[in-house]
Amino acid sequence: MVTIARAAPYPQHADPGEKMTAFQIAAIGVCVLINALDGFDVLAIAFTAPAISREWGLSPTQIGGLFSAGLAGMGIGAFTISPLGDKLGRRPAILFCLALLTIGMASSALTDSLQSLALTRVVTGLGIGGILASINTVVAEYASARRRSLAISCMALGYPVGATIGGLAAVPLIESFGWRAVYVLGAAAAAVLIPLVLWLLPESIQFLTARRPAGALDKINRVRARLNQMPLAVLPEPAKDARAREGSIADLFRGEMLKSTVLVLLLNICVMATVYFTISWTPKILSELGFSDSIGIYASLMMNVAGAIGCLLFGLMANRFGLRNLSAVVFLGMALALAAFGLAPAQAGMLIVTAFVAGFFLNTSITCLYTILPQVFLPATRATGTGIGLGGGRIGAVLGPYLAGMLIDGGWSRAAYCIALAVPMLLALTILTALPSFRKEAA
Repeated sequence: MVTIARAAPYPQHADPGEKMTAFQIAAIGVCVLINALDGFDVLAIAFTAPAISREWGLSPTQIGGLFSAGLAGMGIGAFTISPLGDKLGRRPAILFCLALLTIGMASSALTDSLQSLALTRVVTGLGIGGILASINTVVAEYASARRRSLAISCMALGYPVGATIGGLAAVPLIESFGWRAVYVLGAAAAAVLIPLVLWLLPESIQFLTARRPAGALDKINRVRARLNQMPLAVLPEPAKDARAREGSIADLFRGEMLKSTVLVLLLNICVMATVYFTISWTPKILSELGFSDSIGIYASLMMNVAGAIGCLLFGLMANRFGLRNLSAVVFLGMALALAAFGLAPAQAGMLIVTAFVAGFFLNTSITCLYTILPQVFLPATRATGTGIGLGGGRIGAVLGPYLAGMLIDGGWSRAAYCIALAVPMLLALTILTALPSFRKEAA
């Protein structure tokens, strides 16, 4: 028996409130693991920076440049690789990026100079920057409407989980085998995820409906079978507004979408400048205050534990309090928490407590961005639009850590440069109020 039906905003869900199937949960779970690689990778350079700095005699500005190399790659990947998710499909784009991640991390373990490590960090960044838009899109498209905010929050939760696992592994690995072992572990994790994607993550119905590649109907029906739904006799018609208003990348920069695209770009730049300064520099700041490398890593772990709590709470509360209102609270909280970290006395206990609070708002700020993006763009250019937003975020992520290195080299106090790097969160608050209304359905 086959069904003839017009596509719903989320074709896999006839009823937006229906329960998630095991297949959907598994697909989202794979995306959580992939996002954990982002957390692991970004914190890998933060965890290994003190050891690398001592081995190669690097200055704070050089360390800041090393942080920014990977982030620059992420920005380039977000802008240039993310569109593959709209042209070739979410799944091929994810597999390609996982291959880049594996190569980049493995190569990082073999480097013997600042320049070669910076280059391999760019390659790794290309993979991460390209993959985030696709997995964010897949989660939004495979989650039920009722559970979408929670599903995206769980994906964002992968970041602190990956960072926490990386931190727990980094201390014994660095002590026993040196800093290169951390990158070997990352390469192995990326390689293992490739067969998992092939097994558990088929192409999204929204992409197949919007782009209609060869064999689209058969692929849609295979996915519907895994969702325990009846097969379709014909391809669903894509939503008219998706065809008319967002049929090409250029449509993101004209008409009513121009304002949204620009504001999303600026919002991501501001938030990520603060977030990545905090992520990248916390271990090094504590090391410069005279604490051991282990204390710096454990402080980062506490930040990520707090971040995991924040992500879950955000997912549970977003529908109740509203995405815009909750995001405003989170952005303001991040600004105040970072200022508190800068003003805290140089005592391990106080610094770890303030780092914990900052971590709560830090990872939740990222969750806000991930949840906002799919509600701005429609299926035909969702991966590209998300990539533009995340690419803007990587611009901020490059600027934040590098600016911090310059301020530290310039003799700024911890309080002064932490407060300075908290200001972008206040700008994000202003941008958030100007962003047009979010779509009720990320369809």
